[in-house]
Amino acid sequence: GRSDRTLTFATTSARSAAQLPLPALRSLRMSAQPVAVEDAAFYVDLLTRPELNKHRPDARMRDAAACAAALQADMAHWSSFGFGRYRLTHAAQSVGLGGLTQKEGFSGLNLSYHLLPDWWGIGLASEFVRTALDFASDRLGAASVYGLVRPSNTASIRVLEKAGFARAGDHIVGGAPMRELRREL
Repeated sequence: GRSDRTLTFATTSARSAAQLPLPALRSLRMSAQPVAVEDAAFYVDLLTRPELNKHRPDARMRDAAACAAALQADMAHWSSFGFGRYRLTHAAQSVGLGGLTQKEGFSGLNLSYHLLPDWWGIGLASEFVRTALDFASDRLGAASVYGLVRPSNTASIRVLEKAGFARAGDHIVGGAPMRELRREL
């Protein structure tokens, strides 16, 4: 069910002339805009941090070229599906990336989020997860959402469990063990 927080869905003009208007997300403390070419430097800043990479399926450090490829893949997902990864903003600062995507080999929508370490521990991940779940249900009509988390990432597992996700299986993704947590909507 819906919680008592205020959630607004808006359509925003694309930040790149080549994009169509895409849905923005807003929660009590955050806004989220679809990723765009202008986010390239933020992708490098966020995705080259060792403390984030250790939780990815492939924990090797990304370089600028790999970050650019990730941004291109995220923008292509938007073009193909009309939803995808967002740049998350809090207190007028970019604080992370998060979104819902289609992932080959899995049913439902894949929920992911990556916050800058300075913003860990203040509830932003939980707030984004709740907002993304509402969007998945209300706007995308999804039947289920799942997250893939390294078993050692206990903080992220707790965020998903607090949002009603339950363990649904274990997988090897990109050579690393990943726990699937799933929530039916």
